[in-house]
Amino acid sequence: MLHLHVTLDGVTPTFLERWWTYQRERFPVLAHGLLILAFSLSAVGYSSLLRGHIAFPSLKVMITGFVSCFLFFLLLRIADEFKDFEEDSKYRPYRPVPRGLVSLRELGVLAVIALVVQLALALWLSPPLILPLVAVWAYLGLMSKEFFAPAWLKARPLMYLWTHMLILPFIDFYATACDWLSAGAAEPSFGLIWFLIMSFFNGIVVEIGRKIRAPEVEEKGVETYSALYGPKRASVMWFAALVVTAVAALFAAQTVHFLLPVLVMVVVLLGLAGMTTAHFWQEQTVTTAKWFKRLSGIWTLLIYLFVGVVPLVWLIYRG
Repeated sequence: MLHLHVTLDGVTPTFLERWWTYQRERFPVLAHGLLILAFSLSAVGYSSLLRGHIAFPSLKVMITGFVSCFLFFLLLRIADEFKDFEEDSKYRPYRPVPRGLVSLRELGVLAVIALVVQLALALWLSPPLILPLVAVWAYLGLMSKEFFAPAWLKARPLMYLWTHMLILPFIDFYATACDWLSAGAAEPSFGLIWFLIMSFFNGIVVEIGRKIRAPEVEEKGVETYSALYGPKRASVMWFAALVVTAVAALFAAQTVHFLLPVLVMVVVLLGLAGMTTAHFWQEQTVTTAKWFKRLSGIWTLLIYLFVGVVPLVWLIYRG
């Protein structure tokens, strides 16, 4: 496919300008980076707490965990670009790839670089990490092929949702393995299960939250949850996912003896989420709809910090 890389004003953007625009529109590095940093540090910190190792993770562990997780999420974005190219070209030609800003070939090269970096980091930190790394790659590969049943999945939105969100516990498991495998443990602690469940449902919170829109901005060919199930039902689904995530987070916090602070935090956030949902029921506007995405991001950041990072820092400084 020919890509001219020409803007509307006739000026050809430079290489850096093209990729800066792409990341701004499709993978905001700063916003995503902060959430992924909280995600990876929480996984490493929680694993350390489960092992009874009350100390800051080594720089080597933190770098491997964060960079690997960042690249996993980048690979998910790239896989979506390939998977959705035909549909985007038909219904969303304004997106960077269909409009020719970057090509699928360039994204493919970027994906290969990401895979090589992840492999190098795993070998650098602890060669046994290759096994969980390959497991994440394998599941990501199945997702990129829609589990070889694209039509069947597309006809079942909730099945599509949970099968695709299952990648998050895989990534989270890998991030925790950066701690326990590099520490020489033969297997993870059983308490990790609550953290993985929390991660799974947190992904559902984010996914539904970013796909709730006001009726007037729904786009043809774009399957948002508000379009599929109606605005009110979609908002209830989002709130229900928050509640389940909160329950898993409380069990995870109890496992590392940090229940009360997490309980206070989730009660406050659930209250805000409840008000957001009620407001959206009354006024289904662009402004009220945007709060689902915003609160999902705030929820994600705080839930990971309070379950895996804050308790570790508290115990370290408490002595």
